[in-house]
Amino acid sequence: MRVVLADDSVLLREGLIRLLDEVGCDVVAAVDDAPSLIAAATEHRPDVAIVDVRMPPTMTDDGLKAAVAAREQNPALGILMLSAYIELSYADVLLSDGRGGVGYLLKDRVTSLNTLAEALQTINSGGTVLDPEVVAQLLVARRSDPLAALTAREREVLAQMAEGRSNSAIAKELVITGGAVEKHISNIFSKINLPDVGSDNRRVLAVLAWLKSR
Repeated sequence: MRVVLADDSVLLREGLIRLLDEVGCDVVAAVDDAPSLIAAATEHRPDVAIVDVRMPPTMTDDGLKAAVAAREQNPALGILMLSAYIELSYADVLLSDGRGGVGYLLKDRVTSLNTLAEALQTINSGGTVLDPEVVAQLLVARRSDPLAALTAREREVLAQMAEGRSNSAIAKELVITGGAVEKHISNIFSKINLPDVGSDNRRVLAVLAWLKSR
């Protein structure tokens, strides 16, 4: 199995290279930032990319964005996200296309080399691997109203979006500034777990969530 590894921690990166070699994986590139991941995936066409979510240049969700971009270029690419945090929006992005070949594991819960090797084999064969804690939180989130966290004003803005109004039209209708509209929309995207990964129209997805809740 040919693997590209992306993590900004040199200790974790070098350690994974040695561990992956023990289970017969060929690490064709190991990089420390998101742009380098895209370049390495394009050059080497690996079977699987192991990626940290939070990476340079911004240390937010750059790793996720880069993995999604690499998979758009190579749909056969498997993706294993290794993170220190549970971010349900990241899991949603990975699972959204329904094609499989993805995984989301928490770094401190990968306690054996066999666990990692089995996850990679599953992903490479088109399966899905999720940490049990991620699954548990996804189930809780699915049972709740995705719009429950929105304020009354944010719901008003979302309703205006659903009617097809532009930001300026929403500002005029609700008698608020354009900057306030942009802030409300940003909050809406964040609260209903729609990260900006460049692959979907978040405005449309937000409206769909609003329609489903009615």
